[in-house]
Amino acid sequence: MKRQVVSVMLTAAMAAGMMAGCGSSTAATSSASSAAASSSTAAASSSAAEESSSSEAATSSSATETAEASSAEEVKSSSAAASTGKADGTYALVPKSAGNPFNEREADGFTEAVKAMGGTPVVSYPDSATADAQITVIQSLISQGVDSIAVAANDANALSAVLQQAKDAGIAVCTLDSDVAAADRAVFCNQAGVQEIGQALMDAVLDISGGEGQYAILSATSQATNQNAWIDAMKQIAASDDKYSKLELVEVAYGDDEPQKSTDQTQALLTKYPDLKVICSPTTVGIAAAAKVLQDQGSSVKLTGLGLPSEMKEYIGDDDAHSCPYMFLWNPIDLGKLAGYTSIALANGTITGAEGETFEAGDLEGSPYTITKNSDGATEIILGQPFKFDPSNIEEWAQVY
Repeated sequence: MKRQVVSVMLTAAMAAGMMAGCGSSTAATSSASSAAASSSTAAASSSAAEESSSSEAATSSSATETAEASSAEEVKSSSAAASTGKADGTYALVPKSAGNPFNEREADGFTEAVKAMGGTPVVSYPDSATADAQITVIQSLISQGVDSIAVAANDANALSAVLQQAKDAGIAVCTLDSDVAAADRAVFCNQAGVQEIGQALMDAVLDISGGEGQYAILSATSQATNQNAWIDAMKQIAASDDKYSKLELVEVAYGDDEPQKSTDQTQALLTKYPDLKVICSPTTVGIAAAAKVLQDQGSSVKLTGLGLPSEMKEYIGDDDAHSCPYMFLWNPIDLGKLAGYTSIALANGTITGAEGETFEAGDLEGSPYTITKNSDGATEIILGQPFKFDPSNIEEWAQVY
C-alpha cells in the first residue's frame, strides 16, 4: 500500500508540473504574437517588441521552473511522509501478563502511539505469566494476519518457534521490556541499558546497607530475560570492585510477578535470614508486595529496586516508618509508545532492525532514535536512563503513573 500511495503522489506531482509548463508556454506564445503584431505596425517599435517578448519568455520560463520545483518538493514531502508516517495496518502487543500495572501502562502507551499514526492497536494479554500462554496468544495473532507483533517475553527461548512462524507469515516482530533470541525478532525496545540498571541497583544496595551485610534479590520468574540480565549485571559489578566486598548475596528468590507469591517469598526471606539488611526487587510486582510486608511488620530490613511511583508512594521515605528509602524505574507509558512506533517503522519498511538505522518516534523525548548493538551483539533501541524516585519527588510522580 505504501508504494501505491507514493506512486499516486508522484503521478499527481508530475501532472501538476506539466500543467504549469503548458500554461507558461501559452503565455510565451501570446507574448510572441503580440510582439509580431507590433513589429508589422512600425519598424521602429520592432526592437522594443522583441525586448518585451524576451522578457515575457523569461518570466514564463521562470514560472515553469518554479512550478516544477514546487512539484519536486511535493514529491519529496510525500516520500518523507510515507517513510516515517501514517500506517493503517493492525499492530499487536503481547504483554507478560494481565493485571500487572506496569504492563497495563505499557499497553496504554502502545495504543496511544499506534492510534496517533492512524493504525489499529491490538493488546492481547496471556492468561498467565508463562511462555505457553503467550504462545497461544501469538498463534491467534498470526491467524488474524496482523502487521506486527511486539512481545514482552516470559521466556527467552520458548517463544522461538512461534515467533519464527510469525516472521515466515510476513509479520514484523520486535520485543520490549524482556527480550528473546536475536534471530527471533528484528530489534529489542530496551527501557534502559542493562549495565546502567545493574549499576544503579548495586549502588543502592551498597548505600542502603551501609556498605556491608546480607542482601537478597526478589525477582519475577526464573526465565524472565530482563530480570536475569539485570541480576547478572549486579553480580558482575559486585565482583569487579572491592567496595562491594563486604556485601553478601544470600539468595535470589522468585515471586513469578504474582502479588501473593511475592508476599510469601518476602516473608520466607525474613524467616531464613534474620541478619538480612536489604531486599532488592527489580520487578514492580515484587517490590510492591515486599514493601507492604516490611512496612506492616515494622521490619528493620530495607528495600530498593524497580517500582511504580503510584504503587510505592506510601512506602518511600528515609525514616524507620518507611520500608523503601528510594527506588528506580522509567516511564512504562513511553516504553509502550516506543514499541508502537518501532512496530510501525518495521512494518512499513522504514527500518529493518539493523545497527545504525534511525527513525522518528512521535513526541518521545529521545526521538529520533538510533538502533545500536548491545553487549551480546544483538540490536536494541534504548529508551533512556533509569530514574531515581525518593521522598523529594515521589508525590509528584505518583500522580503521573
